Amino acid sequence: MSIFDKTTEYVDVGSVDKLARILGAFDENLNFLARELGIVAYVDGVKIRLEGESQAVRIGGQVLNALVKMSENGEEIDKGRMAYCIELSKEGRAGEMATLESGVVAITARGKQIKCKTVGQKAYVDAIKKDTVVFGVGPAGTGKTYLAVCMAVSAFKSRQVEKIILTRPAVEAGEKLGFLPGDLHEKVDPYLRPLYDALQELLGLETYGKLMERGAIEVAPLAYMRGRTLSNAFIILDEAQNTTREQMKMFLTRMGEGSKVVVTGDVTQIDLDGKESGLVHATKVLDGVEGIAVCRLTAKDVVRHPLVMRIIRAYEKDAEKAEKEANSEKQAPSQKGGKRRVKSAEGE
Repeated sequence: MSIFDKTTEYVDVGSVDKLARILGAFDENLNFLARELGIVAYVDGVKIRLEGESQAVRIGGQVLNALVKMSENGEEIDKGRMAYCIELSKEGRAGEMATLESGVVAITARGKQIKCKTVGQKAYVDAIKKDTVVFGVGPAGTGKTYLAVCMAVSAFKSRQVEKIILTRPAVEAGEKLGFLPGDLHEKVDPYLRPLYDALQELLGLETYGKLMERGAIEVAPLAYMRGRTLSNAFIILDEAQNTTREQMKMFLTRMGEGSKVVVTGDVTQIDLDGKESGLVHATKVLDGVEGIAVCRLTAKDVVRHPLVMRIIRAYEKDAEKAEKEANSEKQAPSQKGGKRRVKSAEGE
């Protein structure tokens, strides 16, 4: 990098309090920004000074300005949020960061506001508000199930629906359920724990218990849905990648008047022993049908520890490499065959 490529930019944070929120504990957020972009960043009063390659400094300025606005709106600033803003800015989508500053999805029993943390999550939530059936497809940590439960509780509290129904197929990570103790409910309950936890956080333990007793909230295995018509309900099918084509069709046709359906799953974690996933098939067949939305979340939408995003990307790269190697092996025999035919023709 020549001296002519270097530039300096100042970002005015405005106050010491906002500066503290942006910097993080022991300046960890600012140090993370500097490492990711390969620039020098340090504090100058209530301003942050960035020095380095012009494009990297420009991206750093965009990220910091967006984070200042988020901080003003009470948003928590951490390395995960900063990493996501860097990704958006690198892709030339810095303007989309403003969409994350508003809109409360739900409020927990303790008064905490739940908001979308990525553009993908915002599009997913908007689709749930607009469409009757929504498929949320993406890797672990993207919040697809949690946000669906948030929207279900919000719809229930506003009396848009009379009931919340949560269901999952009785297949998990290749494990057999038959030898577990108890009836089918007791066998499947541990796998429904994420749904229980989300409901209890949003409603409070006491309210959750009362609604379960009244039957206003129902958590059941997918097998229990057969033969029913589910009206005036918000229905969530989780871990849908482990449904068969027949199960998915059965589930989607249970929907009655006044109901909304959200189907979530991760197509990289299918445990069906070679059978086609009902989720994969449904998203191909139903994409583009009026009233149905297919939202695809990616590693960029992961809102857990920043390392989770890197882990998912590493697995994605490994899968792409394996696919390329498999394709090249398939092409190799045909190329060899072609050469043999040419030699045979020359021999004739």
